Order: sequence, then C-alpha cells, then structure tokens
Amino acid sequence: MSEELEFLSQELFSRYGTVKRARGCFLYTAKGERLTDLFQENGRAVLGWGGSSAFTIFKNTMNRGLTGSFFTDYPHRTVRAVEKLFNSSRELFYFSSKKGALKAGILVSPEGTSVYRPWSPAATEWSKIDCVLFAPALPWAENIFILAVKKELVQKTSVKLSSDTLVPAPLHAAIARSVYDLIKALQEREEKHWFIYDSVLAKYWERKGPYLFSKVPAERYADFVLHCLECGLVINPDCKEPSIVPFGADKGVFSKLKNNPFEM
Repeated sequence: MSEELEFLSQELFSRYGTVKRARGCFLYTAKGERLTDLFQENGRAVLGWGGSSAFTIFKNTMNRGLTGSFFTDYPHRTVRAVEKLFNSSRELFYFSSKKGALKAGILVSPEGTSVYRPWSPAATEWSKIDCVLFAPALPWAENIFILAVKKELVQKTSVKLSSDTLVPAPLHAAIARSVYDLIKALQEREEKHWFIYDSVLAKYWERKGPYLFSKVPAERYADFVLHCLECGLVINPDCKEPSIVPFGADKGVFSKLKNNPFEM
C-alpha cells in the first residue's frame, strides 16, 4: 500500500469507521454514512463496486474447482475479450506491477508502448499501438497488469517476453467478463454523463472525459483530501493521479463541497 493510500484509508476509518458495503459509486460505512467514491481504486472500480457479473462468474468458476496451476480455457477467453477491446490480434502477458509491465513493453517497442485509460480524450487508435498496458476494471485485482502485445510483433521480436505472475482460472474468467462489461460501458457513457457536475468540480479539477486532474497546489493537496472526506467525498489521495466523476450519482452529492468550498 502506498503512503498516500494508507493516509486516505486511515483518515476515512477515523471519521466514518469501517466500510460495510460498497455499491455503484458509493461506500456505506459503519457510522451510517454514505460516501461518494471518486477514487474508485485508481480506476479499477470505474465500472462500479459490486453487482457486476464478473464477480458471479468468478464465484461460479471457483465452485467448479478450477483453482489449480493446470491449463484451462479461461486464458483464451481473456485474449478474445482484450482483442475485441483493442480491435486487433494480441498476445497477453501478466505482471504484478505496472512498472514491470511498462518495462517489458518498452523493451519490445520503445516508441509503440502506451497505457490504456478508458474514455481517454486522446484520439488514439489502439489497434495500431504495438504494446498496450491495461489494468483490468476489477477492484479486487489490484496486483494484475496486462501487457497486450500485437501477435505479429511477438513473433518478430528478439526480446523474450514472459509473464511474471500466474493468473488463476477464476480471475481469468472475471477479467474476461469485466472487459466485455467495459466495452458495453464505453458505448453507453459519454460527455453528457460527466459535464453535469462541472459547476462544482471545475474549481478544483480540470476534467478530461470522466477524469479529474487536480488544480489544487501539491502542498495543499493532503488538506484537500481531508476536506473532501468531511464533505462525504473520497478522492484520489495521489495528487499526480486523477479522480473520476462518479457515474450515476445525483448532483446533490457535491452539495457539501459547494456550500463549504476549499480555499486554495
């Protein structure tokens, strides 16, 4: 756990107690408070907490006893899902850290390696990117990073690519389902779902699609995190990483921040 994340977790607990339930973009705490989550596990929970078919598929695969190191069909399902997402033929490699995945991609294609962020405003044709670093939209798979490399490039490169972590079949099944869920969300969520909060959020963040990049000075950012907590908002504890517009939340969730502005 990073220092920033530990800070956020401790401060959230000291104010509201443990989180008893998470659903959609909301966290429900032991003290009976509902908090709006703009951190979303640094994007891993962008599709929402709980209620996902990915979790059901994970449990069903577990119930079939497919938890060993033997080969199953599930890795192929993940490949097919990611190929549909990036509209290109890919071979997948799995890493336990973003740094490891990025390093491998740069070794294969220094100029053709990019980190994928859903709804990125940049007009990137992902099918043309050699190596795409992809973090599954699963809030309980924080140590899985996928490097999707063009299949023809794998066959040509002299670099020996290999995964540094083993992904069990239930997690493969969940990742594949989450990718299809993401593809569906990409077709449904758009600008009209995000700009409606700009009247409050634009003071503190520059919004690019659903992503909120802080305008608060770095030296004041920790204070801003605490101020937002007091207003019932959980934001990204790292000032260098974006918070995310809470999809589907009523504008009223920002009323405390609007009525009690943070002085920068």
